[in-house]
Amino acid sequence: MKIGFIGTGVMGTGMINNLLKNNYEVNVFNRTKAHADTVIKNGANWNDSPKSVAGNSDVVITIVGFPNDVEQVYFGDDGLLAGASKGEILIDSTTSKPKIDEKIYNESKKLGVEALDAPVSGGDVGAQNGNLTFMVGGDQAIFNKVKPVLNSMGSNVQIFGSAGKGQHTKMANQIMIAGNMTGLTEMLDYGKHADLDLSSLIKIVSQGGGDNWSLENYGPRVLKDDFKPGFAAKHFLKDLRIALECANEMHIDLPATKLAKQLYEKMVDQMDLGSDGTQGLIKLYK
Repeated sequence: MKIGFIGTGVMGTGMINNLLKNNYEVNVFNRTKAHADTVIKNGANWNDSPKSVAGNSDVVITIVGFPNDVEQVYFGDDGLLAGASKGEILIDSTTSKPKIDEKIYNESKKLGVEALDAPVSGGDVGAQNGNLTFMVGGDQAIFNKVKPVLNSMGSNVQIFGSAGKGQHTKMANQIMIAGNMTGLTEMLDYGKHADLDLSSLIKIVSQGGGDNWSLENYGPRVLKDDFKPGFAAKHFLKDLRIALECANEMHIDLPATKLAKQLYEKMVDQMDLGSDGTQGLIKLYK
């Protein structure tokens, strides 16, 4: 099985490397070719467009930045649907709008092409270590076909229903993370002003009911002033905006998520820190 992969950023690079480790032939494209150098050196094949990737692959995985990037990759003149052949499987692992992946599913079906939405969670560490969580929407039979491929990059792979349901699951995940990130930030700010040893604080909280992934992975980075993006704040803000847009469509109110969005808007839009990791939220408190 030949795998196509579009998007060689922090997440994509780790995912591609794990596909290569599992002996898949991988065809790659990225908007900036230099960002694909690492995976090309590791054995991936460069292609000049998404259309070319689709023409050379049995399964194509995409993980790009924003919803408009997804639409361009799939529906552009040199996009995936212009090059995909009957029976090919397209998997969108970008965190994007459910309606876009529903559109990809419907338009793919017209061409005899299959499509899944399969956003991921686990950050840069999960991508590197091959233990991402995949939240999948689409047809069960197609999911069954590609599950071994997803298992080569993830340790928890689950389908949640029809097209778009993977994205809705990821929105629920991001809502949870929003609370974790604001809690982590304010915990550290409180501990600092109470003159507590912050390393010890992180350790004791992580051993009790306050434990969570963000605390264990991002807390130590904050103490080292390490704001390199395991997941960029600008992308997390995009996710929160999508989650709240979906919530509005379902006529539900998420006040805590709205507050988290406002904090990240200040970080990204006002302080121009969108390329920092989500842990950079602590800079609002300094």
